[in-house]
Amino acid sequence: MISGLYTAASGMIAEQRRQEILSNNLNNMDTPGYKQDNTKLRAFPEMLMQRIGGDTPVANIGDLPTGVYAEETVPDFSQGTLTDTGKKTDVALVTNQLPVNPTTGAQEGALLFSVQTPAGAVRYTRDGHFTLNAAGQLTDDAGDKVLDTNGNPIRVNSEDIQVASDGTITNSASGAQLGQIGVSYAANTNQLVKEGGGLYRLQNGTLPSATGQANVAYQLKQGSLEGSNVSPDETMTDMMGAYRSFEANQKVLLILDNTLDKAVNQVGRIN
Repeated sequence: MISGLYTAASGMIAEQRRQEILSNNLNNMDTPGYKQDNTKLRAFPEMLMQRIGGDTPVANIGDLPTGVYAEETVPDFSQGTLTDTGKKTDVALVTNQLPVNPTTGAQEGALLFSVQTPAGAVRYTRDGHFTLNAAGQLTDDAGDKVLDTNGNPIRVNSEDIQVASDGTITNSASGAQLGQIGVSYAANTNQLVKEGGGLYRLQNGTLPSATGQANVAYQLKQGSLEGSNVSPDETMTDMMGAYRSFEANQKVLLILDNTLDKAVNQVGRIN
């Protein structure tokens, strides 16, 4: 019975964590390029219960679950909906093709813009809401510099630019090429760590360029933004499911607590 308290409590903690992740997804449903997080729940190892004594020296009673925990959160890098903004410095990254896992048949990996933080670190994002800084360089909303295919900041000096589908930037007036927006390829998205503000960092090293990668194809769309891939209806349904599971575990916890109270205070009482 005591172990049942821990099992129910672990379920409550796991569902609370899941609710927090879902709430964060819902709060970012209007954030450009946001990728929702999915929570993976995993059960603790089960215990084999045995009865000792009686006619049979040892008899198997059955397996006893020992609880559940939120093992990890995994970003979903599926494509978000595109919205036309008409702003020339807005660029949406559209994933056309990624390598396919022969076992699951699903596409693997993710494509991201490369940016450089004020501290000089390289980070990655799907948010293509770019602007210009005082030096005429292309940056994101936080001031991180957008990098080209060679890992250098891109200086455009004016918003009067044209962005081709491969990321090549040209001045609309003179036709001069100003650079090419770099796109990086993450073969294993589990190595990407969210840092907030729509940024990801790689656990070790930097990501390779997506250019020249086998079975990788993409295009950039100027004057558009990629929205989040959060489905409000699905997220609200999942939040209700998490709440119901939390509530069920809470009721189990109360029932076990009341049973223990009676066992301690009433069973064997002498009137």
